[in-house]
Amino acid sequence: MIEMSGQSYMPGATAVGIAYNGGVIIAAEKRISYGTYVVSKTGRKVFRIADKVGAACAGLVGDMQVLMREITSYVKIREIDTRRSLPPNSVAKLLSVIMFERRFAPFITQIIIGGVAEKPSVYVLDPLGSVIPDKYASVGSGAELAIGVIESEYSDEMDEESAKKLAIKSIKSAIQRDSASGDGVDIMVINKDGIKEETTNF
Repeated sequence: MIEMSGQSYMPGATAVGIAYNGGVIIAAEKRISYGTYVVSKTGRKVFRIADKVGAACAGLVGDMQVLMREITSYVKIREIDTRRSLPPNSVAKLLSVIMFERRFAPFITQIIIGGVAEKPSVYVLDPLGSVIPDKYASVGSGAELAIGVIESEYSDEMDEESAKKLAIKSIKSAIQRDSASGDGVDIMVINKDGIKEETTNF
């Protein structure tokens, strides 16, 4: 929470993760706002963690940046030790431990971890480190609006293009009603070949 003029504000955002047939789409809009003030229209809430693992975050930008730097460092150290890539479930568990250790002064952020090992997977983490696996997820102030769109159109057999369009559509839907979300979408496509990053402005 941020104190502004005697009032408390939770930074807003909309981030989604969708597993499709062959990979995962992670996406988040770009607006950073505290209360009614738009701090930036080019904020980045999508992060690369490993070769085939990424994250999308909602919450305090400083907390998400520190947390993403920390988990990326731990993952690199672990990969050097084991000489193999860390799968998304291991990244989610490691991140859960880091967040739970800070439970008395938690990071104010919700996180979606997405990646590919034997199969595509999506995990949601709350500020206390709870890990929930799912086929799709949304977090942030626009999450309720976005998840309704995803649930109405999601299919296990979706291809990459369909999943990407659904992720953008769900975030656009949230932007129309959530003033804390907006200014385009950063997209991360994760499959067996690695990670591709794209940006859509609207």
